[in-house]
Amino acid sequence: MRRRLRAHGPAPETSGTAGAVRVDPRTKNLTKRLRPGEIAVIDHLDIDRVSAEALVACRPLAVLNAQRSTSGRYPNLGPGILVEAGITLVDDLGPDVLTLVEGRTVRVVDGAVYDGDTLVAEGVVQDTESVAAAMEEARAGLAVQLESFAANTMDYLRRERELLLDGVGVPEVHTAIDGRQVLIVVRGYHYKEDLVVLRPYIKEYRPVLIGVDGGADAILEAGWTPDMIVGDMDSVSDRALTCGAEVVVHAYRDGRAPGVERVEKLGIDPVVFPATGTSEDVAMLLADDKGAELIVAVGTHATLVEFLDKGRAGMASTFLTRLRVGGKLIDAKGVSRLYRQRISSWQLAWLVVAGLLALGVALASTTAGQTMFGLVGASFDDFWSSLGTLFGGGG
Repeated sequence: MRRRLRAHGPAPETSGTAGAVRVDPRTKNLTKRLRPGEIAVIDHLDIDRVSAEALVACRPLAVLNAQRSTSGRYPNLGPGILVEAGITLVDDLGPDVLTLVEGRTVRVVDGAVYDGDTLVAEGVVQDTESVAAAMEEARAGLAVQLESFAANTMDYLRRERELLLDGVGVPEVHTAIDGRQVLIVVRGYHYKEDLVVLRPYIKEYRPVLIGVDGGADAILEAGWTPDMIVGDMDSVSDRALTCGAEVVVHAYRDGRAPGVERVEKLGIDPVVFPATGTSEDVAMLLADDKGAELIVAVGTHATLVEFLDKGRAGMASTFLTRLRVGGKLIDAKGVSRLYRQRISSWQLAWLVVAGLLALGVALASTTAGQTMFGLVGASFDDFWSSLGTLFGGGG
C-alpha cells in the first residue's frame, strides 16, 4: 500500500540535511560502501546494536529507514546508538524511500525526504525521548517473545536432535582440530577490542582460527590468517575466501546452499554443512564434533537481547548449541573491558621513579655499584669544572 503524503511545497534550499544517498535493503551490505557525509537508506525492522555500530563507524549524516527502527517486539539498542552519535534517524518512511537513485543528492527536512523539489516520503524523526519511550514500551512485550523462544526451542530440538545429541550430519574437514584450542570470531559486539586483548593468547597457544562470514576479515585485519571460514558467504570478502583457509558453506537443511556458487566461481572447492540455525552455531558444533579441546568465542551472541536481535528463529539454535558445547566454551566477548587500563599517567610515572630509586639503593649496597657511582660522580665533577672554566674565562 502506497503511503499518502501530505501536501508540501518545494524543499527549503537552506534547511535540513542534504547529501548523496546510498540505498540497500540490507544494512550490512550498505555499510560496505557508505562514506562519511552521505545519507544511508535502509529497510531494517528493529535495528540491532551491531548494525547501528557499523553505521556509526561510517559517519553518515542521516539514516533513513523504510521500516520502524523499533517495532516494540523487544528493546533493541540500535536506535539509541544512532541518536547518541548525533546521526539523524528518520523512521517508518515506507517503501518509496527505497526508490531513490543511488548517489543522488537529497534533502531531509523535519522527517520529509525531498529529491529536488519532489517529496519522496515522510517519516518520524527519532530523538532521545522518543527512543527511550519506545524502549520502555518494548520491554513490556518481552513475555510474548519468551513464549515464542520456548516454542522455537522445542521445534528446533525436534528437527535437529540427531545433530545436537550425536553429531549426525557434521561433514568431514581437512583442518586439524582434534586436541587443539579453537578461536571462533564473529563480527559482533567488541570483537576488535577483544582480538587486541587476546593477541598474547593467540601467539602462545596457536589456536585454530575460524572466521564466521565477516569474522574471517576481522582475523585478517588483526594480522592473522584464518584456518577455516564458516558461513553462508554473504558478508565475507573475496580476499578472505582466497587466503587459503578451508571454506565450509552453511546450507539450508534441505541442502540448498546459495553461497556455494560464489565460492566455486573463485576456484574453491567448499565443504557443505546443512543445518538449521545460525552460522556461529554451525562453527561451534563443527569444532566440538572434531575434538576441540577448548572453544574461545569472540563477538558471538550470549544475552537475551542479542538472541532477539538474531530473530526468533535463530534464538533456539544459539541457546541449545551453547548447552551442547558445554564446558568447552569460553565467551571472550567483552574481555577488553575487563582488562581496560585503570592506571593513570601520573601513577605510572611515580611507579617508574620508585623503581629507579629502588634500583639505586640496591646498587649502592654492592661493591660494583659503589664503584659505578664513584665514576659517575667524578664525571659530573669534571663536567661542572669545565663549565666553570668556560664561563669564568668569558667574564
